[in-house]
Amino acid sequence: MRIGLFGQASVRVTTANTAEALGSGDVPVFGTPALVALLETAAVNAVAGRLGPGETTVGTEIVIRHLAATPIGGQIRAEATLTAVDGRKLRFSVMAFDARDKVAEGTHDRVVVSRERFLAKLSPPA
Repeated sequence: MRIGLFGQASVRVTTANTAEALGSGDVPVFGTPALVALLETAAVNAVAGRLGPGETTVGTEIVIRHLAATPIGGQIRAEATLTAVDGRKLRFSVMAFDARDKVAEGTHDRVVVSRERFLAKLSPPA
């Protein structure tokens, strides 16, 4: 992994990803839970193809400021830039934009894990 890896993700706001639909508010604008998922997707995209065989990343922390509302029909683009690597821990600077505003900014941490070992820990004991 090298500092500066960059990923993006985008989505159009629909009734399904509004605060109203997701239960995070009662207005028909892009919901914060959907914003978090979009920012995480951008971070995942930043390291896509750079992990070892059987490895994946899991999110461990996200700290964001949701700065502007985006109505239904708007397009949102999220960006993630790898800013620090500490062993298996990855830190990203994340931002999101719509046609008018910066929608969000913050940081997101992910950890590189073995997919098989991670999923094995989820299995109930025999």
